[in-house]
This record gives sequence, structure tokens and C-alpha cells, in this order.
Amino acid sequence: MKIRTDMQRDPLSTARTLSEALPYLQRYAGATVVIKLGGHAMGSDEGMESFARDITLMQQVGVNPVIVHGGGPMINEMLAKLGVTSEFKNGKRITDAETVEVVEMVLSGRVNKRIVQAINAQGGRAVGLSGKDAGMITCDAADPDLQFVGEPSEVDTTVLHSMFSSNIIPVVAPLGAGRNGETFNINGDTAAGAIAAALNADRLLLLTDVSGVKDATGEVVTELTADHIRRMTEDGTIAGGMIPKTETALAALNGGVRAVVILDGRSPNACLLELFTDYGAGSLIRA
Repeated sequence: MKIRTDMQRDPLSTARTLSEALPYLQRYAGATVVIKLGGHAMGSDEGMESFARDITLMQQVGVNPVIVHGGGPMINEMLAKLGVTSEFKNGKRITDAETVEVVEMVLSGRVNKRIVQAINAQGGRAVGLSGKDAGMITCDAADPDLQFVGEPSEVDTTVLHSMFSSNIIPVVAPLGAGRNGETFNINGDTAAGAIAAALNADRLLLLTDVSGVKDATGEVVTELTADHIRRMTEDGTIAGGMIPKTETALAALNGGVRAVVILDGRSPNACLLELFTDYGAGSLIRA
């Protein structure tokens, strides 16, 4: 009986990939990795399924993953349905008391539970919570004019460590509590960076809809330092929506995170490529 070479090649390639991944599997066993989920992977059922499978695999090989998610498009959709209008200051939504109720409903409800369900469907054990739960994130107002937009001032990781010890994957909505019990909406990248710093995470992965930090010619820079980031921001190479992501990366590094990666969440298996192969994905930023 003849053996088709195309059928033979796939199993061999898979076995070789697994063998080559061994040093990385050993390297990240017991490591904490915080992943900010946003963009394409959240909007596509196929992308969500792929992401959930990758996260479940990461935990199976000994990584402690923490998912922090955004949800801007879903919030905008719900506000429109409810007829709630928003005003903006310097591109940031002014979040009044009415708006923050909708934000909490969408982030802690629809968005959070969809991610939890996707991970559980892949055999993982995920639990959804927000930064308000167990006093995880305490906030101050980021800007009084923005009202209920918060900046994390304290992060208590007790509940996250309890979940790690029970082999549960935390899925965190970016909300926090004020010192007087107010609810604050937090930028998803900012919340992920603050949690990663408090956990002294080995990696913070910021999933976006771009391939990474690009140089003046438009090519992705695969490795950067804090000094590179500052110079590229000063000369305008880093601009627009990439600025808050690189600022989050620098703050996380200053807080004790070993490295931050800005990578394309649209790419299949982006997290696995970054952690467990020679190739990596996106832009790796070290202190």
C-alpha cells in the first residue's frame, strides 16, 4: 500500500514542532502571562475559538494565564441601542454615571461571559470577574473631566493567586472601585499592565489589530528597549493608537514585568508562536 507523502508530512511536522517546543515549555512552566484581548479575536467567533484553544493549551503545559479584555465596540453598540449619547475629550469618552452603568453591564456581562464560555468549551476552567471583585483594583480618577474613567492606584492579586492554585483561568473585565465605592471604567491596556506589574508577570501580551511597532519605513521592529520606544515616540515614528500601548509597556516594565510583546491578534496562534517557538510574533519590548 502506498503512503501519500502529503499525509505523511503533516504528522512529522507536528511531531517536530512539539519536539522543538520542549525548551520553551520548560522555560514557561509555572510562569505568569497576562494577555490583553482586544480587536479581531473578540469580534470573530473563529478568532475567539482559536484564542480560547491557545489559552487552554497554555495552562495545560504549566503557564498561569490571566486574560484582561476590552469591549469598546460592544459598549458603543449598547449605548446606541439605549439612546445614550457620549461626549469625548481628546479622543477619550467622558464616562458619566449613566454611561458607566452601561459599561459595567456590557464588560462584566456579555463580553466577559463570552470569553469564559469559549475557554470552557475548549476544556479549560475559566471564571469571569472584574477589577471590582475581591478589591482587586482600586482606582483614582484619571481626569476629573472624564468623570468615571479610572487609573489603577492599587492592585490586590490575592484572588488571582487563589485561582492559579485551583487551576482556574481568570478572565478580568477592566473595571475598578474608587475609594468611596464608585465604579470606574479603565482602559483595557492600562488594566492589563497594572495587573501584570502587580503579579511580576513574566510576559504581558498586548493583542491588537496591527502586526507590532513599526519603524519609519513601515517594517515591524521585532525587539525594542525602553530607550528605543522613547526615541521613536519623540521623533513621531510611534504615533496615534500605538502611543498608549507603548506607554503601557513601559509602565509594566518599570513595575517588574520581565518583557512586553505587542502582537497581532488576527494571526492564528499568535500567543503560542510568541511563547513556544523561535519565531516569536510582533514586537518584544524589554527594559
